[in-house]
Amino acid sequence: MAEQRRPGANPPPFESPEFETDSGRAVTPREVPTYPPGNVLSAPPRPRVPPGQAPAAPGGPARPPSAPSAPERRPIGPSPFLERRAPSSPSPEARRVIANLPTEQLPPVPGELRRPAPQVPSMDLAAVPLEKRTAPPVPTLDLPSVIVDQRRTAPPVPTSELPPVPVEPRRPTSGAPVPERRMTGTMRRAAVGEGGGAAGSAAFWPAQPRTLADTGLTATMVEELVLKAIFFAGEMRGMDIANRLKLPSAIIDEVVEGLRRQKYIDIRGGGGSGVGKSTMIYQLTTFATDVLRQILDRNRYNGPAPVSLQEWIEVVKKQTVRGNRITRQRMEDKFGDLIIRDYIFDGIGPAMNSGRAIFFYGPPGNGKTAICQGMVNCFDGEIFIPHAILIDDFVVRIFDSILHKPIEDDESTQPYDRRWVRCRRPLVVVGGELTLEMLDLVYSPEVKYYEAPFQMKATNGMLLIDDFGRQKVSPKELLNRWIVPLESDVDMLTLHTGKKVQVPFDVFAAFSTNLEPSDLVDDAFLRRVRYKLEVQPPDEDLFHQIFEVMCRKRGVAYDADMVQYLIDTHYKPMGRRFAACQPRDLLDQVIDMAHYRGMAPQLDQELIDSAVRSYFVRFDKEQQR
Repeated sequence: MAEQRRPGANPPPFESPEFETDSGRAVTPREVPTYPPGNVLSAPPRPRVPPGQAPAAPGGPARPPSAPSAPERRPIGPSPFLERRAPSSPSPEARRVIANLPTEQLPPVPGELRRPAPQVPSMDLAAVPLEKRTAPPVPTLDLPSVIVDQRRTAPPVPTSELPPVPVEPRRPTSGAPVPERRMTGTMRRAAVGEGGGAAGSAAFWPAQPRTLADTGLTATMVEELVLKAIFFAGEMRGMDIANRLKLPSAIIDEVVEGLRRQKYIDIRGGGGSGVGKSTMIYQLTTFATDVLRQILDRNRYNGPAPVSLQEWIEVVKKQTVRGNRITRQRMEDKFGDLIIRDYIFDGIGPAMNSGRAIFFYGPPGNGKTAICQGMVNCFDGEIFIPHAILIDDFVVRIFDSILHKPIEDDESTQPYDRRWVRCRRPLVVVGGELTLEMLDLVYSPEVKYYEAPFQMKATNGMLLIDDFGRQKVSPKELLNRWIVPLESDVDMLTLHTGKKVQVPFDVFAAFSTNLEPSDLVDDAFLRRVRYKLEVQPPDEDLFHQIFEVMCRKRGVAYDADMVQYLIDTHYKPMGRRFAACQPRDLLDQVIDMAHYRGMAPQLDQELIDSAVRSYFVRFDKEQQR
C-alpha cells in the first residue's frame, strides 16, 4: 500500500534513476528515462533557434524578435552544471529548482547533445627541439580590464603605531656582527682578561657547575668517586661527600639517588624529616662489593673530582705568564727589603716581561734564590690551579699543598668551582735531587694514578733549577730534556701505557749555578735561554746595608762600628769575599749565643768573634794549614 502523507508535508526525496545505481552498465541515449507529466525537468528538449528569432510557442502565434542582450560571461574551465544543462534555457522556476539540487542528483545529458571537446593536433615530441617544447599559449578572455591605480589598498600605518618586534626573532642583517654564542658546560667562565689581569684580580674565574653536564665528567666517573669516598670513610653524610668531591650538593644528591636505586648504597641514618638529603648518612651495601673491587683495581684516587685536560689547557692560556708589563717601580715595591743592585733590576725586568728563561750564574750565597722569590711577586693577579685533571681516564694530581699557596676567601668572594684552588703564582725550586724521571708523569702502581712533574706544577708560575750542574744526571742530558719545551712552549709527557701526551709549558724557567758556565752549557742552550745575568757578590757599602736590614728584621740594634770591626778583623786580613747571605747568618749566630749566655742580643766584639769562629771554621782550618 502506498504511503499516505498529510497535506503540507515535505515532498518525497528525489529518487535517482535505476541506471545510476548500476555501475556495471553504460548509459546510452536509448536508455534515457521518461519523466511523469508536471515535472519541470520532464519537458523534451526544444529545437535550437537561431539568434535574434524568438521560438514559436506551441499552439500559438510566433513571438516578435527580442532585442539582443549582452553576451553571457562564463567562467573559465569546464563546469559540471554547464555540461548537464539543456540546449534551451529553462524557465525561472526550473532554474531555482536546479540550483537547489545537489550535483550528484542532476539528470544525465544525452550523448548526442553533449558538446564534443575540440580536437588537439598531435605533435611528434621527438621531432621538436627541447628549447621549442613550450606550453601552448592561454587565450585571453574578453573580460573587463582592471586598472591597477583604482585598486583599493589599505591606508599606510604610521611606524610609531606598529607593535614592537621581540629581540629574539630578529635576524642579523648582512654585514652586522653576529651575536656570540652562549657557552655551556664547564667552559662557561667569567674571564677578566686575556694573558693576565690587573694586580689582585684573576684572569679566569671558574663558574660553579649547576648540572652534571657542566662538570665535563660522565655519570660513571662521579659514581665511582662517590663509592670510593664512602668506602675509605666507612660512612659519610651527603654534605661530606660533596665537600670531598668539591661538587655542589645538588649534583651529589642526584648521583647518590641513582646509586640508591641500583642498591649500591643505603641510608643508615640522618637528621629529621625536612632537613634534606645532605644530612643523611650513607653506607655501602653488599651489592657494591664486586663493583667496588673492579673500581679499585683501576685506580684508587680518592679526592676532588678532576677537570678535563682540554679545559685545563684553555685555562692555562688565559692565565699565561707571558706578555707582562712590569716596570722598575713595581719591581722595587715587590722585592721589599731585599737589597739589589741596579744592574740586576735592569737584567731581570725584560726577562720577566718576555716570560722566557733566564740563566743566573755567580758565586754561592748572593741571593739568586731570593731574587727568584721576589720575581714571582711581580707577576699580575691570581691563578686557579685544579686539584687534578683527567687524561685518557687517568687521574693526574696537580695541586700540591707544599708548593702552592692558597688564598683564603672572604665575604666578597663570589662563588666558583671548588675543583679549582685560587692560589698565588707558584715558585717551584728543585736542586741536586732532580732526575730525568722526575720530569715525567710519576705513576704509582699502588694507588694507580699519576703525580704531575715539577714543571707541570709550576704552570703559570716560575720554575727554578737551583745548583744546576750538581744533579745526579749530567748537565748535557738535563739540557737536552729542556731544549724543546723552552723553544716551543710545549712539553711531551709519557703515560705508563707508552702513549705521548702534549701539555702546555707555560713556565718562567730560571737556571742558577755557582759553577763555571763554560763547563755546563753549550751554544744550543745559550741560544734558547735569551737572558743571562751574573749575580755578583756585594761590596763593602752594600754589605753594611744588608746588615742594617737584617738587624731591623731581627730586632737587634744596628751598630755600624761593630760591622766595620767585623770587616776589618775577619774579612780584609783573611782575604774573604763578601756574600749576601753572610749578614743574616752571622746575626743569627750572635742571637743564639746571646740567648745561651743569658744576655740581650746585641752587636759586640765578643759575640761577633764567637760567631765568626763557628761560621768560618772550615776556612780557618785551611788557613792554619
